Amino acid sequence: MSYNLNLLAMGIENLLTYMVSALFFVMTPGMDTVFVLNKSIGQGRKSGVYATLGVNTGVLTHTFLAAIGVSVLLSKSVLAFSIIKYAGACYLIYAGYLKLKNNIGVLSENTEKEQAVSSKNDFWSGFITNSLNPKVALFFLAFFPQFVTPSQIDNPIPYLLLGFTYAVIGIVWYLILTLFASEFSEKIRSNPKTGIWIGRVSGLVFILMGLKIALSN
Repeated sequence: MSYNLNLLAMGIENLLTYMVSALFFVMTPGMDTVFVLNKSIGQGRKSGVYATLGVNTGVLTHTFLAAIGVSVLLSKSVLAFSIIKYAGACYLIYAGYLKLKNNIGVLSENTEKEQAVSSKNDFWSGFITNSLNPKVALFFLAFFPQFVTPSQIDNPIPYLLLGFTYAVIGIVWYLILTLFASEFSEKIRSNPKTGIWIGRVSGLVFILMGLKIALSN
């Protein structure tokens, strides 16, 4: 009873229902899932982990924007929505082009410095991919208020707490995917030709994801 009262005091109601719903949405295959799997299978567990952290840092960015009301602007301004949408699409298409151009399949025996740079790139790629997807912002704008008490609907704190919870659920789920998907990476490493084809497919997937965003309403 006291637990529910504490949640209500923070402006949140039906937290358990929210967590189950959030888990359902996170588990539903989408752009973030494809991105994390792509990194995990193509480049190994470490890349998958950093991609997971990047994607969910992007979730926190959308949470912050929803809390301060920027998401409302996106939902009402066609221009603002289009700018972010096309920026995200261009980034994904460019990332896919680089993969095809460089023909990178899986990581070779790189130096520690090169691996550190690659890990940072995986993080920032995940962050930018998620942050520049305006549909995520609009989803949060529609989803979060259902679990905020009416008296706290203008308070940013409940949105931040719900967003943090969503990110934690996302991290756990994508790390599980990374763990299983990275097992394929070990087999791919032993066959360079397979790695090259994985790199090509990854590039095409990125380009298709970018085109999907660009052509969406």
